[in-house]
Amino acid sequence: MEWTGRVMREARRRGAAAVRTVRMAWAEPGRERDLVAQAGKAALAAWVAWAVAGWWLAAPMAFVAPWVAVVLVESTVFRSLAHGLQQLGAIAVGTVVATAVALLVDHTLVTMALVLPTVLLLGQWQRLGSQGVYAATGALFVLTGGQVTVAASAARIAEAVFGALVGVAVNALIRPPVYLRDTRAALRDAVQEAEAILDSVAQGLASGEWEGHQAGEWHERALRLGRLVDQARQAIGWSRESMRVNPWGRRRHATAPPGKAYADALAVLDHVAVHTSGVTRTVWEAADGGGKAARPDAAIARPYADFLHRTARAVSLYGRTRFAPGGRDDAGAEELRETVAELHRTLDDFRARLPGAVADDPEALVTYGTLLAQAHRLADQLVQH
Repeated sequence: MEWTGRVMREARRRGAAAVRTVRMAWAEPGRERDLVAQAGKAALAAWVAWAVAGWWLAAPMAFVAPWVAVVLVESTVFRSLAHGLQQLGAIAVGTVVATAVALLVDHTLVTMALVLPTVLLLGQWQRLGSQGVYAATGALFVLTGGQVTVAASAARIAEAVFGALVGVAVNALIRPPVYLRDTRAALRDAVQEAEAILDSVAQGLASGEWEGHQAGEWHERALRLGRLVDQARQAIGWSRESMRVNPWGRRRHATAPPGKAYADALAVLDHVAVHTSGVTRTVWEAADGGGKAARPDAAIARPYADFLHRTARAVSLYGRTRFAPGGRDDAGAEELRETVAELHRTLDDFRARLPGAVADDPEALVTYGTLLAQAHRLADQLVQH
C-alpha cells in the first residue's frame, strides 16, 4: 500500500508539472513554448515523411524516412544540418558494409558477427561525431530486414536522405529555434542574484546581526552565482549557434546575435562572481570564528556595507543598461557612471579608515586590503564594459 501511494503521488506530481508546462506555453513566450513547438515540428516532419514515402510512393522501407525526420528536428537549424550530414554518412557506411558482407557470406549470424564490430569501429570516426552510432543502426536494418539486395539497401539510403531533407526543412522553415531571449534571461538572472547577495551581506554587516549559519548561506549563494554565470555562457553559445544557417532568425529578431557586448557582460559577471565569493568567504570565516579573518568592528563593517550596497546598485544598473529590451540605454549608462564614481569615493573612504581600524592586526589588514583591490577592479570593469 505504501509503495502504491508513492507511485500515485509521483504520478500526480508529474501530471501537475505537465499541466503547468502547458499553461506556461499557452500564456507567454518562453522555454515551455519552445519545447512544445519543437515537439509539434518533429511530429509534423514524421507525418510529412511518412505521407510521401509510405502512403504516396509506397516505398519498401518507408519507416526509415519518418524516423530520420524526427531525430533531425534539433535544437538549432545548424545542428539539424550538421547532424543530418553526419547521420546520413553513418547510415550509408553501415548499410554499404552490411550489404557487401551479407552478399558474400550467406549466413545472418555470421554476417552480424563480422559486420557489427566493424561498423561500430567505423562509427568512432571523428567526422561522424555523435551520429556514428547510426552506422550500426543502418547495418542492423539491412541484416534484420529480410532478403539483402543492392536495390533494397539503396532504397533505405534514399529514404534516409528524404527523411533528413524533411526534418531539416521543417526545422528551418517553421519557427526556427532562436535562443536570444534565453541568453538575456540567463544574464539577467545572474545580475539579479548578484545584486540580491550583495544587498543581503551589506544589510547584515550594517546591522551587526549576522552569524555563522547566515554567513554560510551567503557564501553558498555566491558559489551558485558562479554557476549562473556559466549557464549564461552556455546560453550565449546556444544563441550564436541558433543564428547560423537560420533563414528567419536575423529577420524576425531585432536583437543582434551575441557579440562583444555579451562577451563583455560575461567578463563583468565573472568579476562580480569572484568578488562576491571573496566577500562572503571572508564574512563567513569572520562570523564562524575559526578562520584567519577577524570579525570586523563597526568602523570597518559600516563603510564596507555602504560599498556593498552601492556595488549592488551599480550591478543592477549595469544589467538594465546592457540588457534593455531596445538595446543599450544611454541614460542608464550615464547613471551607471555616476554610481560607479560614488562607488570609488566610498572605496576611498573605506581605504582611509582601514589602516587605523586594523593597525594591530596585520592579517586583517591583508584580508581587507585584498577585498579593497578586488572592489576597485570590479568598479573599473563596470565602467569599461
